[in-house]
Amino acid sequence: MKDYTVRLTVIDRMILESYKSMLDGLAHYLGDGYELVLHSLENMEHSAIKVVNGYHTGRKEGAPITDLALAMLGEIQEDRDKEYVSYYTKNKNGEQLKSATLAIQGEGSKIIGLLCINFYLNTSFADVLSNFIPIEAKTISKSENFVSNVDELIESSVEAVRAEVEEDPQIRQLLKNKEIVLRLYNQGIFELKDSVVKTAKHMGISKNTVYMHLRNIQEG
Repeated sequence: MKDYTVRLTVIDRMILESYKSMLDGLAHYLGDGYELVLHSLENMEHSAIKVVNGYHTGRKEGAPITDLALAMLGEIQEDRDKEYVSYYTKNKNGEQLKSATLAIQGEGSKIIGLLCINFYLNTSFADVLSNFIPIEAKTISKSENFVSNVDELIESSVEAVRAEVEEDPQIRQLLKNKEIVLRLYNQGIFELKDSVVKTAKHMGISKNTVYMHLRNIQEG
């Protein structure tokens, strides 16, 4: 059997550590049907350094790497253009899982860890669907502009904010442009290059007017 054990550098450890919070975020987004396991290749006998929803396979942090994970790692090592492998497997109860093993690279492009994802296929459709429906009152729906370039992002942001402001009867007409600039400022739009000039163009006002509103916002 090949030995894939690696000696981790300080940077390698930082990279693996950064994946731990990512696993928590992924689990929160994907739901309880997904098991996520982060493996370090420094110690094969205790490779699992982060486990989320481990009840699907019974794994806990400190568990050894599995024979199948080693096999998937072997496939990835043999073909370095392949950075992940998807497959089906079963847990110890014979329940089917859809799985993926993704290589994590460290310094020098060496593979230092694995991210293993297992979806429990017996998860009910209702449970899967409920994770993507905002049921609780505290759930906040946010809009996001999926654009292809910065110009399009600025234009779409200006139009969206302007529509919100124009529809708000509590904002006086004389203050609407200032409110639009304020909301764009809070969104971070003015961190983008040439955003003041482009915003002024889309709003139909001078760049000096935009700068004036920005100064008032920053001084206030």
